[in-house]
Amino acid sequence: MSKSKKIDRRKFIGRSSKFMAAATIFPMGLSYPISEKKPFKKLKVALVGTGGRGSSTWGKDLIDSYSEYVEMVGLCDSNYKRLAVAKKRIGTNAKTYEAKDFDLMIKETKPDSVIVTTIDSQHEKYIVRAMELGCNVISEKPVATEADQCQRIIDAEKRTGQKVDVTFNVRYMMESDAIKKIILSGDLGRIVSIDFQEYLDVNHGASYYRRWHGKIKNSGSLLVHKASHHFDMVNWLIDAEPLEIKATGRLAFYGKNNAYRDRNCRTCSFKDKCKFYWDMTKSKNAMELYGACEDVDGYYRDGCIWDNEIDSYDTSAVEVLYDNGTILNYSMNAFMPYEGQRISLTGEKGRLDVRIFARQPWETDHSIELRLSKNFGESKLWGITPPKGGHGGADSKLKDTLLKPNQSDPLKKRAGSRAGILSSLIGIAARESIETGETIEISNLIKF
Repeated sequence: MSKSKKIDRRKFIGRSSKFMAAATIFPMGLSYPISEKKPFKKLKVALVGTGGRGSSTWGKDLIDSYSEYVEMVGLCDSNYKRLAVAKKRIGTNAKTYEAKDFDLMIKETKPDSVIVTTIDSQHEKYIVRAMELGCNVISEKPVATEADQCQRIIDAEKRTGQKVDVTFNVRYMMESDAIKKIILSGDLGRIVSIDFQEYLDVNHGASYYRRWHGKIKNSGSLLVHKASHHFDMVNWLIDAEPLEIKATGRLAFYGKNNAYRDRNCRTCSFKDKCKFYWDMTKSKNAMELYGACEDVDGYYRDGCIWDNEIDSYDTSAVEVLYDNGTILNYSMNAFMPYEGQRISLTGEKGRLDVRIFARQPWETDHSIELRLSKNFGESKLWGITPPKGGHGGADSKLKDTLLKPNQSDPLKKRAGSRAGILSSLIGIAARESIETGETIEISNLIKF
């Protein structure tokens, strides 16, 4: 099989500074150089998709912490009531537009970049259209849920000359940073295989199935929505690209796997016996952003996890072969009694085991533990504790990279369209493999 040809992920344009010097002659005979500096220009952004992630991380947080660098000029959403709530929550004077008026928003507000935080299946539509209208894009992952969407993004970026940044905050987490540095140190030698186990507990896991994520038509499945983070992390860690994917998976717990169901928790006839009952009325934010707006589009934030239309796999295993020979064995379970990850990298010289604890029923001194074992040497164990903040401080580091000028990026954490597409394609290929039983070649899904 021929390996996909790599292209530059980012073009760097050198900047040159021009200085003008004028000599002013004073009676004392002194001259003083005068330099002109261009004033800093704020990045004008428009946001499409004003749900929880959009209105907080890419809305209010931008106004509160990045107003020195960013000017929010437009807000867009398919639900006009949610749009009004989000505008108030964000605290902006930006103009608001319904989804049907996206083009008008770009024409009137003239943003430099469009931030895309809609449901996953809509990402590609707004990414492509924004580029066609002359804007760069900052998109939440996944950039696409289908292979043809990936192709349209590639084609649009080449056609328009605009650029896409993908918000892979996992690259900025402390464990990712630590693993990358160990790989670069050479202590492990060439990475031969990676084992990656993702555990979602019955609280976090169930939250996906209450929302739109539980339906493949919206999210592409959790192998696209959730696992694209993990696939990108591996791609970035080993600086390699996927060739072949083989997967198995099924919906083993949620959806139809229950004797009773209702429309949503607040109106449920079985709330007294269902252990997954969630009282949304106790969340002011959820009630304002979703409960008060559900009559517009029929979206219930506290949807039933036993809905018969739920079809996103809650149990899956994926094998990925990379162009450098590395093999990834990935698994996800979404109804565990505890939360966390186990990541192991086996190299020619040794092995790195990483254990990430989250909401565990036992005590641990550190939320992240790492053990580096050499084939003919010692085994070292240590722990790290992430700082506070969104995703262990990763969200702010990501936004610093994207929004603040002159940020260094020695580990190349900033991710462009190719990284976003490849991570999505692993999940898309895994889904196709589950449905067909075949091994899927990436080269048959897309042409870079």
